[in-house]
Amino acid sequence: MAELPFVDVVGVGLNATDTLIPLVRYPERGSKTEYSGSTVMPGGQVATTMVACQTWGLQTRYVGKLGDDDAARLHKEAFERAGVEAHLVTVPGGTSPQSVILVDEGGERTVLCRRDERMLLQPAELDKRWIVNARALHVDGFETAAATKAAGWAREAGIPVIADLDEAYAGVELLLENIDYLIVSRDFPGRLMDEPNLEQALKRMQMHYGCRLTAATLGQDGVLAWDGREFHHCAAYRVPVMDTTGAGDIFHAGFIYGLLQGWELKDQLDFACAAAAMNCMASGARGGIGRVDSIQAMRTAGARHENAYEIPGAESG
Repeated sequence: MAELPFVDVVGVGLNATDTLIPLVRYPERGSKTEYSGSTVMPGGQVATTMVACQTWGLQTRYVGKLGDDDAARLHKEAFERAGVEAHLVTVPGGTSPQSVILVDEGGERTVLCRRDERMLLQPAELDKRWIVNARALHVDGFETAAATKAAGWAREAGIPVIADLDEAYAGVELLLENIDYLIVSRDFPGRLMDEPNLEQALKRMQMHYGCRLTAATLGQDGVLAWDGREFHHCAAYRVPVMDTTGAGDIFHAGFIYGLLQGWELKDQLDFACAAAAMNCMASGARGGIGRVDSIQAMRTAGARHENAYEIPGAESG
């Protein structure tokens, strides 16, 4: 059996084929709305994160599941074009994950998902070599059992695990026990910990699951993170927004990039915010992945939204 190359980061999780439909006016219930066109693009949380990391010079591996349809071919071509080492489990006759994304005039997106249950990656379909021959592992938790298996292998090998979660999937507690950097959507901490106060929810998540870092991405309010000792807030960059699709995926890529560069936490969070903002200036989950030097230039000269969090003792970017 051929030996696998060692990569910087491996991602286990979602891919999707996105059909983007820009709208001048978001439809009211029961109404009819004209639209001028649609665009089909590859997306998906972990898949997009790996493409961004590869674009910035990291060596990446993606592990996921696809059907044998045109969407699968689109993904394979995108991975090959980006240089991502892809290990794809194929389901004969299966329909690859699909998303229809409605984008309003302000760039905010609404996502309609369609997933064939046969597309769920199973633990038995993983190869341990895919996971442990890497410096870091990134998961999104949708395929919870497979993500948990991969995270357990990574933990045993001393490999840091980063997670991008927006739902408390069944069995997610076992996964969370193996996460080092838990970066979630705004509402996730409160729902998981039954705690409406975000700061307290982040603290409780970190203490309960033993993560090195718990954080919530907050859209134009940036990101708030708790490292077990103090809070860190980074305000979002103010840009002309075309489409927010993929902003969270690119944020996670930026965080992983900074982590593997050995940067301080405040720089990891700030680079991630700038990368996410730049992606919002173009259409699609991967449409605005900027060069590292362009992202750094935004950090130097970019305007920011007002700081939404004034926490005593918190570091702000």
